[in-house]
Amino acid sequence: MKNKRNILSELVITITVIAVVLMFFACKSGTKRSAQKQAKKPNIVFIFADDLNYDMVHALGNPEIITPHLDKLVKEGVSFTNAYNMGAWTPAVCVSSRGMLNTGRSLWEAHKMVPLERQLAENGEMWGKLMKKAGYETYMTGKWHVKVPPQMVFDHVVHERPGMPNQTPQGYDRPKSPTDTVWEPWDRKYGGYWKGGEHWSEVLGDDAVKFLQEAAKKDKPFFMYLAFNASHDPRQSPKKFVEMYNVDSISLPESFLPEYPYGEKIGAGRKLRDERLMPFPRTPYAVKVNRLEYNAITTHMDVQIGRILQALKETGKMDNTYIFFTADHGLSIGAHGLAGKQNLFDISIRVPFLVVGPGVPQNKRIHTDIYLQDVMATALDLAGAQKPDFVFFHSVLPIINGKRQNSYYPAIYGAYLNLQRMIREDGYKLIIYPKVPVVLLYDLNKDPHEIVNLAGKPEYKNKVKKMFSDFEKLQDKMADTLNLRYYFPDLSTR
Repeated sequence: MKNKRNILSELVITITVIAVVLMFFACKSGTKRSAQKQAKKPNIVFIFADDLNYDMVHALGNPEIITPHLDKLVKEGVSFTNAYNMGAWTPAVCVSSRGMLNTGRSLWEAHKMVPLERQLAENGEMWGKLMKKAGYETYMTGKWHVKVPPQMVFDHVVHERPGMPNQTPQGYDRPKSPTDTVWEPWDRKYGGYWKGGEHWSEVLGDDAVKFLQEAAKKDKPFFMYLAFNASHDPRQSPKKFVEMYNVDSISLPESFLPEYPYGEKIGAGRKLRDERLMPFPRTPYAVKVNRLEYNAITTHMDVQIGRILQALKETGKMDNTYIFFTADHGLSIGAHGLAGKQNLFDISIRVPFLVVGPGVPQNKRIHTDIYLQDVMATALDLAGAQKPDFVFFHSVLPIINGKRQNSYYPAIYGAYLNLQRMIREDGYKLIIYPKVPVVLLYDLNKDPHEIVNLAGKPEYKNKVKKMFSDFEKLQDKMADTLNLRYYFPDLSTR
């Protein structure tokens, strides 16, 4: 009996030891699988242009622009054709756009956050911080233009750039005629993009390639925030890029005007910095030269994007990397008689939005309305991070993979200071100018360049009233306090 108890006791001990050993290896195997799963998190490369409107990509329908590497992204991924910036609380529209992008807040909420951005960074509420929390090594180079220092947001920061390269007096009010050649895009004596010796776009390309070479030695996923100053003025580029274009072959915008009639009352008048870049009244020649230089600096930027794509391929990171390309807003350069981006026409608020990566359909166009700041929520989605409640914007992944057919936004909202308001819904756009006061209505399907104002036509009277009413409802959601009833008592429903 005693021997049986001893045998039973030894058997229990043996089984217990085996169980412990199996549990140990199971835990070790689970840890290994967890590490493997972590390593498989996709890398995310965000490429951000400045002042680049929606039609500045050859593959998206502009035969005059040369962008072979952006064309490659178009062919290898998804292009959202209706991506918008919400507007601005300052004439430096990029400040508002980047504020929304990095805080995740909508326009007026992001405005409230400006004095608190340092606190947001400390609390881990900025985009770069959220990516770090999700397990990413974060990297930033180029234009920042957000109040909090980028060093508080990213693990690595090199060559932080200001809102724009230094402009010079010679860069304004030009050209007056074909003989006006005082300022040339390739002349380094004016500084600007040439400050420091190497063109800023090339420096950014160098920075990105160097980081990718270092990242290739690690297993940790990375998030790269690559923000070009191009294609912002002064639109400088090496001479060979300027010579790729001929001024006689540059088309005028279909909405070309010598001067916009409401410019002064909408905050886009003759004294505004951006508007002073070209002479008043606008001439076809001045507009063509400025657009030529715009094309040239964009093509030069495209070459740097090509270098980044090649580095991804050479370092073996391409297959597990998502690439996003967009811009903070667009630019008029003669459209509607305007030069800058301080307006709510599509030429200024609509941007390219390209997505390439594992599982993303190739050469696909999606016409769903989105905001460019949706890229932040999309990156968090890819990182496996839960979107914080304070983030207004949405991941576009459900739209890309077909799980969502409609826009998250029943209408697109737009605002510039307290001088302009806009709503886009059902293929129409209503622009509201309180200080004029006037409203403009455009059928974007029939009139994509927003030339024919339908607001005064009797058959569109009810359409104007409905869209005005819809906008006032949208104001509440956007924390927009502008009282439009004061200016439009006959249209307001409040």
